[in-house]
Amino acid sequence: MMLELRARQVGPWGMNSYGLVCPSTGQSILIDPGAEPETLTTMLAGTHALAILITHSHADHIGALAEMRARLNVPVLAHPAAGSGSGEVRIDEPLAHHECVPLGDYMLKVYHAPGHTADQICIALEGDHRVLVGDTIFEGGPGKTWSAEGFQVTLRTLRHVVLAWPDAAMCHPGHGTSFRLGDRRAEIEAFLCKDHADFFGDATWGM
Repeated sequence: MMLELRARQVGPWGMNSYGLVCPSTGQSILIDPGAEPETLTTMLAGTHALAILITHSHADHIGALAEMRARLNVPVLAHPAAGSGSGEVRIDEPLAHHECVPLGDYMLKVYHAPGHTADQICIALEGDHRVLVGDTIFEGGPGKTWSAEGFQVTLRTLRHVVLAWPDAAMCHPGHGTSFRLGDRRAEIEAFLCKDHADFFGDATWGM
């Protein structure tokens, strides 16, 4: 059996919150509690929550964090830089690049993927083809950047983190629809070959 992946779109920006559930133990982890605590609580119904995990600390991904921390009474796991650019975030357990997080009979592997934010991480389901990518990458382009330096960091993340995953990797982003990495690899590689000068902001693979 595979880890069960539950998803709900919440908040005014249509942010994807996820719940990962071990089918044999019923243990779960909540990913990115952006808004609508009642919706998130219902999503985790019938499970025993172990933790809340944050892909990055932008407001649309943590809007219901305080309420869900209180409801579930579980630790919050995130990159140590969480909150550095968008207010206070209290982390109970910092996550490092390539660290593994247990969930019942399964493991989640953390990838530090800065660019969109300094604290952005992706969460790969070990022995699986699914990756929760936050706002690192979308079907149509990478996550937004706010400086030329940040955009260059995004390019390095694409080269050294994202493209190292296999074509079969199914990317589940913080907004929008899921997509297979192999279906976008050629576009991403072509994007990386271009001279983007001092660009930053919203990007598309075809620009």
